[in-house]
Amino acid sequence: MTDTLTSTSDAQASEPRPTGPLAGIRIVEFAGLGPGPFASMMLSDMGADVVTLMRGEQKQGLRGAIMMRGRRQIACDLKDKECVADVLQLLEGADALIEGYRPGVMERLGFGPDVVLARNRRLVYARMTGWGQSGPLANAAGHDINYISVTGALHAIGAKDKPVPPLNLVGDYGGGALYLVVGILAALLEAQKSGQGQVVDVAMCDGAASLMSLFCELTAIGRWKDGRESNLLDGGAHFYGTYQCKDGEFISLGSIEPQFYAELRRLAGLDDALYDGQMDAKNWPAMKAKMTEVFKTKTSAEWCAIMEGTDVCFAPVLSLSEAPKHPHMAERRIFVDVDGVVQPAPAPRFSRTPSAIRKTVAAELEAVAKEWSGAR
Repeated sequence: MTDTLTSTSDAQASEPRPTGPLAGIRIVEFAGLGPGPFASMMLSDMGADVVTLMRGEQKQGLRGAIMMRGRRQIACDLKDKECVADVLQLLEGADALIEGYRPGVMERLGFGPDVVLARNRRLVYARMTGWGQSGPLANAAGHDINYISVTGALHAIGAKDKPVPPLNLVGDYGGGALYLVVGILAALLEAQKSGQGQVVDVAMCDGAASLMSLFCELTAIGRWKDGRESNLLDGGAHFYGTYQCKDGEFISLGSIEPQFYAELRRLAGLDDALYDGQMDAKNWPAMKAKMTEVFKTKTSAEWCAIMEGTDVCFAPVLSLSEAPKHPHMAERRIFVDVDGVVQPAPAPRFSRTPSAIRKTVAAELEAVAKEWSGAR
């Protein structure tokens, strides 16, 4: 596999002066799970100096800890008074803070917004939770599947008979980590103008609901039904979905626009007049049934030879082990090999200040706090 990937050299991984667009931005991450580490990984890839306070085992030497890449890790006991004092000093030199505890935990540890912002008025204090800092469920346990359940997202995904969890991409990473990154960057921009920081309340249920904006719009204009596999983008349409091939592999279609649909019909040999009414939803089940049989007449590779690179809006459905080998993925170096671990390359891409993957290293709290205090 590695011959199709870019290897990240030690020189790049340990680059002392990051060139990313966030070079010079200093962020303290209180180690957590899921969205916090993923957001911190993105910020680090983009050049930010991210220091992670570990409440236990450090992961700089743990093979495969992709989301912990690029940080300086500090092991500390946040209940120790001496450690608390050192962390507060560290935060005085920081631009942003990321924490993912339940509401009230940071306050009990002595790092609540009132305490920290009083010492560093320009700090962006980002709080990552599932339910948010307020509301009846604010202190309840939960996971991605619960947060997307109450927003209408999970109800819309899956087969007719039951909803299917879309991994934990929608709540944890889409509605959580990415909104965390956006919130931090927006607040940092505002702080540059006002000289004042603020608290950013990032909730996965908020973000997941925001991601449903298109479907709220479609519902409002009468173009979205609550039943799964009844709509344009939920597997109901015969021209937008997946089909199994002769070899058991799957391909995907997204032939929504009329010209793309016409190309699909031409290349798949869909000459039956039944297919003339592309948007006639009452005939979608019958059209899907016939197309199911058509795609089973050839292997995935054969369909790729016919349709890939055309305007059908076509792609094979690849596994995680197959994806890095795909010619497009390999050409753009979308996956890279870092010390024998295949992982996604930094995204997005910047022409003048490129992102880079940097090594995760252990650090001493007092030394970093002293370094940051003298940086400005």
